[in-house]
Amino acid sequence: MPSFDEVLKEAGEFGRFQKRVFFLLCLTGVTFSFLFVSVVFLGQAPGTFWCRIPGAAELSARCGWTLEEERNLTVLPLRLANESWSQECERVDAAWDASASCVSPLARGAGSLPRTACHGDWVYEQPHASVVSEYNLVCGNAWMLDLTQAVLNLGFLAGAFILGYAADRYGRIVIYLLSCLGVGICGVIVAFAPNFTVFLIFRFLQGLFGKGTWMTCYVIVTEIVGSDQRITGIVIQMFFTLGIMILPGIAYWIPNWQGIQLAISLPNFLFLLYYWAVPESPRWLLTRKKGEKALKIMHDIAKHNGKYLSPHYSEITVSNEEVVNPSFVDLVRTPQMRRSTLILMYAWFTSALIYQGLVMRLGIVGGNLYLDFFISGAVELPAALLILVTIDRIGRRPPFAVSNIVAGIACLVTAFLPEDIPWFKTMVATLGRLGITMAFEIVYLVNTELYPTTLRNFGVSLCSSLCDLGGIIAPFLLFRLATVWLELPLIIFSILAVVCGLLVLLLPETKGIPLPETVDDVEQLSRYHVCFLMQSVLNEPWQL
Repeated sequence: MPSFDEVLKEAGEFGRFQKRVFFLLCLTGVTFSFLFVSVVFLGQAPGTFWCRIPGAAELSARCGWTLEEERNLTVLPLRLANESWSQECERVDAAWDASASCVSPLARGAGSLPRTACHGDWVYEQPHASVVSEYNLVCGNAWMLDLTQAVLNLGFLAGAFILGYAADRYGRIVIYLLSCLGVGICGVIVAFAPNFTVFLIFRFLQGLFGKGTWMTCYVIVTEIVGSDQRITGIVIQMFFTLGIMILPGIAYWIPNWQGIQLAISLPNFLFLLYYWAVPESPRWLLTRKKGEKALKIMHDIAKHNGKYLSPHYSEITVSNEEVVNPSFVDLVRTPQMRRSTLILMYAWFTSALIYQGLVMRLGIVGGNLYLDFFISGAVELPAALLILVTIDRIGRRPPFAVSNIVAGIACLVTAFLPEDIPWFKTMVATLGRLGITMAFEIVYLVNTELYPTTLRNFGVSLCSSLCDLGGIIAPFLLFRLATVWLELPLIIFSILAVVCGLLVLLLPETKGIPLPETVDDVEQLSRYHVCFLMQSVLNEPWQL
């Protein structure tokens, strides 16, 4: 019986069929990037706001003031009388006299009145512009904005375990479609959440299902193409970058956070049409002892690619490895699997922490947020191009290691550059963003290549769960440490990145090697790479 790779080679490793499926699934990268970084625009600073003194609303209604007039007559005079006054987070510890004058309501000496912290009495000129003004995430509640991103990443983490396991047990495409439906429904509920608690619950669920769409589409693409085309996974990352470049345009033209939330959530419903366009992964079907279904799909692939399978292809070799419900123990039971799992978990954690940290940093360093965000996304395109140019020429490990080390050095240098040369500081910071983007994109590819088919989706899901842990920590680390010193987070980022760059050198090289089908194949990866090099020199065939 022929192996799957032999059948795939005859059916076409990257023909018309795979290109169509590849393009359709790449669009998932756009919508996932919207969800991944949307907090930058959903949680924008609310603009002008102040704490309303008790009784001011009634006085304003009696006098017929506009919001601007209310602020000018009831808040600004207090600020002028006492420069230490914070109109946003403090108020006079007293109530307005209902009989106060509409022309000059403040009594003399009002600036010396006792003050107290504001609790829920904020007034915003644009009350629905962002989640910050919608749910009063200001002053003492500012940390709750960090919580919204942490909860999203917690959803990613849960999705990695729950949906990663489900995809290995019930199928890739089934979980992909259910996840798309879940992201769309939860996204709509988030947009109309009546309170902050409901917002957090469904943002968590949106993260859970969002992770399901992203990881299953990536695995499907990797499993239906030949070993020489597995870098197509890098191109999916380019669509992620495209989403980052599109998002500031959406946020610029839609004036409120609810509209932005709907715009980035509703497209997920369109992916349900893939039920008729994207088949189940034939590799996965083989691991579940469903060789006939896998062969039928391979005949369909060959037909669409203008190929013809030989008549003796009546059955495909089924993995000899016993199919069991995967667990973490399976990923660390053998030496090579254990080493790869631990290093990849650290690489995922580091990449996500630094990447999200650098993205969210754009919101606190000033400048034009929309333009800066677009440029930061455009910077990621050269990262994918560099990977495409290098990864099949010099292998996976060298660019993986160098990109991490470059990112670390760039973060360290940026932290100590003076503010009076902003162009140079921006250039070095951009180099750091380029480096960590390359590292983030390579870890996706390498992770899928280092696990056998029976454990691939679960392995990718579990290792990438550390990415979600990094995402949970990133907003708290960035915003809290930045209050101590704006550049302090960059020091942490630099240390983590350099260590990661050294560790990934311990991973086996997977350049040109077919995807492993069993754990034994993974344990022999180093030997296979030597065989591949010998085959390249002697031009002799070899196989797993």
